[in-house]
Amino acid sequence: MNFNDLGLDEQMLSAVERTGFETATPIQEKTIPLVLSGIDVIGQAQTGTGKTAAFGLPLLQKIDYSKKQIQALVISPTRELAIQTQEEIYKLGKEKRAKVQVVYGGANISRQIKQLKNYPPHILVGTPGRLLDHIKRHTADLSAVKMLVLDEADEMLDMGFLDDIENIIKNVPKERQTLLFSATMPKSILNIGKKFMHDPEIVKIKAKQLTTDLVDQYFVKVRDNEKFDVMTRILDVQSPDLTIVFGRTKRRVDELSRGLEIRGYNAAGIHGDLSQQQRSEVLKKFKNGSLDILVATDVAARGLDISGVSHVYNYDIPQDPESYVHRIGRTGRAGKHGISVTFVTPHEMDYLRVIENLTKKRMIPMRPPTEKEAFAGQMSAAVEEIGTLIEQTDSEKYLKTADQLLEEYSALDIACALLNSVSKEDASSTPVKITPERPLPRRKKRQSFSKKKKYGNSKRSQGRRYRHEYDKQRENKRKPKYKIRKKSRG
Repeated sequence: MNFNDLGLDEQMLSAVERTGFETATPIQEKTIPLVLSGIDVIGQAQTGTGKTAAFGLPLLQKIDYSKKQIQALVISPTRELAIQTQEEIYKLGKEKRAKVQVVYGGANISRQIKQLKNYPPHILVGTPGRLLDHIKRHTADLSAVKMLVLDEADEMLDMGFLDDIENIIKNVPKERQTLLFSATMPKSILNIGKKFMHDPEIVKIKAKQLTTDLVDQYFVKVRDNEKFDVMTRILDVQSPDLTIVFGRTKRRVDELSRGLEIRGYNAAGIHGDLSQQQRSEVLKKFKNGSLDILVATDVAARGLDISGVSHVYNYDIPQDPESYVHRIGRTGRAGKHGISVTFVTPHEMDYLRVIENLTKKRMIPMRPPTEKEAFAGQMSAAVEEIGTLIEQTDSEKYLKTADQLLEEYSALDIACALLNSVSKEDASSTPVKITPERPLPRRKKRQSFSKKKKYGNSKRSQGRRYRHEYDKQRENKRKPKYKIRKKSRG
């Protein structure tokens, strides 16, 4: 559907055209008219589906710009997502000259207070903890808020922010419009809808819209202690441009990023324990291309929108399928092809099948590269790097020294030494210790329907089934093993 059919005014349509949107995504198509009409909305949407514009465009249209007050509040689970949301809404609101401010923990609160006091924003975006700090200090006046957005609500619940959210909502007027967006729809999300919303309209995106056909999805079946070596071999063979590696825990991220650096890769990690300044520096390097590999937890990478990511490696398979969809959504953007590789231990194959059922797409098994293939990949990358060095080198400056080298050594020896110094061949054999994670619990196989129906699912019913089978076995044992022949009458 075209944005012209959604009820947006001319300034918002100009913003849409300026930002390059052509047609509305399903979540935008269904949500924008509802928000403009004043209805509360619960939307199921993954990152990368355009949900920020889905609530940002109608939010910007409904604000009274003659009033210098906070009229809309957006709550985000992480600092990165809050910053990204603020930036996107600010870009969309340029025609309206909207003031959009973001507040989050780890940043200078005095500077935030000064901005809130001297330049009150129309829209305030923030993380739960920092918003509560401003409420307690009476530095954020929420009395004029008429629109409230809970973004990535399932993530906020998983992070234990429910009490904080409730305390924030108590400081927002009851007469308001509330919008809630979540990647999944568990009962806890629907309970929030019942508690804080007025007859919300539920908007769901079909499962087939959760993944993109632009991402080639592979899996590698490998033991946990072999994962790291196999991953580095794949990195050598595939030579990705920008890569994100997902680990399940903070310790895993630290060990993986350190191990990759030891092996000669340009890598760094981000997770919740790092300061905001450290995370911002790493992300800045990754965005401008001075960092090749970003290692991250699901929470730290939530909402990241970095163009040019060609590969995603799931070092640990996620426990819930929705996280997998979020992970691979970091690549295959803007019409470009992406590749995802998931490492699966033998006892985690059940999780792989559940993910495939959700995404409606089978992953392709990948054979781990051999050491010989990895070495060939290293040499190919080294030749490319040397070619770039030659193009950037002022040869006349080094002619005299180069002639001396050629008198003492052959050109072949010099070339081999250069390849050795540029490639990661020496570092590739360096041992790296990755602490084994506790394996994911095995998924219980469902009992057949016929047995459930016949005996029930309670412990007493199951006991009845086992006794029946035991009696049947005993009865079979009692039967004679030979036949008694009748005597003939002759």
